[in-house]
Amino acid sequence: MIQVNDKTIETDEEGYLLNPDDWDEAVAEAIAAQEGLKLTDAHWGMIYYFREYYEEHMRHPSMHIFLKTLGRRHGKRYRDTGAYREFLYRLFPKGPVQMVCKLAGLPKPLDEIEE
Repeated sequence: MIQVNDKTIETDEEGYLLNPDDWDEAVAEAIAAQEGLKLTDAHWGMIYYFREYYEEHMRHPSMHIFLKTLGRRHGKRYRDTGAYREFLYRLFPKGPVQMVCKLAGLPKPLDEIEE
């Protein structure tokens, strides 16, 4: 659980929200602080991309989709998938898909996220 603005937010043992409706930017900031991250515009762009993708498709984007689509949507364009993957891991060292899902208040991704 985390404390945000005098409110207790329930999480599972890994820090994913139990109730996605509890999410807001202050919650994302609190989760980021627990993960040792300071959120930048690049982080926020990915967080909102995941939230929109999940709302539209009712599933998380896989790493393959993340690499295929987000490089074009994110301000800096990457021609090399490997370079973009490295960029994502610099932003989210514990795993881009897992960390963005957690920060976005989405359910924990399944094992096939690296497809």
